[in-house]
Amino acid sequence: MLKGTIIKGIGGFYYVQTANGLIECRARGRFRNEGETPMVGDMVRIKQTAEDAEKGSLEEILPRKNAFIRPPVANIDQLVVTLSVKSPMPNLRLVDRLTVAAEAMGVTPVICINKVDLDMEAAQHIASIYKTTGYQVILSSRREDLGTEALKSVLKDKITALAGNSGVGKSSIINRLHKAFGLETGKVSEKTERGRHTTRHTELFELPFGGFVFDTPGFSAYAAEDIAKEVLAGLFPDIARHEGGCRFAGCAHVAEPSCSVKEALRQGKIAPERYESYVSLYQEAQATVKY
Repeated sequence: MLKGTIIKGIGGFYYVQTANGLIECRARGRFRNEGETPMVGDMVRIKQTAEDAEKGSLEEILPRKNAFIRPPVANIDQLVVTLSVKSPMPNLRLVDRLTVAAEAMGVTPVICINKVDLDMEAAQHIASIYKTTGYQVILSSRREDLGTEALKSVLKDKITALAGNSGVGKSSIINRLHKAFGLETGKVSEKTERGRHTTRHTELFELPFGGFVFDTPGFSAYAAEDIAKEVLAGLFPDIARHEGGCRFAGCAHVAEPSCSVKEALRQGKIAPERYESYVSLYQEAQATVKY
């Protein structure tokens, strides 16, 4: 059997990149019977048909490093969380939800601030918010061709997904990495400040300089019930490094006195925007009733 990677799935067909080229496959019925669904990014074993070497059957899904549900993708090394300084305006709360989702799955977050030519001062301010996280921050602009080489360095030999609001320029960024991709891009509505989704299915693109990048139709952040409030602080590296000096064991770093995290916040070691995101997500998780 051949080993390969699912790079696209449409209408029950899975397109697997192998050493013998791209093979169009149907999944065996046992996957459906066992409640297992192949995902883009899955490493698989397939069997080519005797009649047509470009067609085959998907026989086995190899163990996954990680898997996301919305969208269904697997084996991601890093998540490039993308936002724009304007058009649409940045949503830092969504950025923080996405970094938390990545941390929870053992995926490395990277922050990409796009369209910086529209307001470099705002871009620098956003970058300063994330400087204490330890995440790599890339400033990007299609008009000025800024950040392309930095992105290539980050993506090289990794499997990467881009995530963020529609309209922030994810497809444009992928097009800058390799002109042959030619992904459709859309404009942002001046009235709603929202972009139009141009990606209709999840696809994994092989990069000419090594590695793969996902283009997805919307990478959803985790829901509050997905992560227990007790572990949430550990998914904010800028907060986690200041834990341990609180007066009370099990301190939530929200309302308790003598809290080392709140002291670090007062000293400017944690960005207020990041702390506010943590508190909001903690309260959301706390309000979730589990049965």
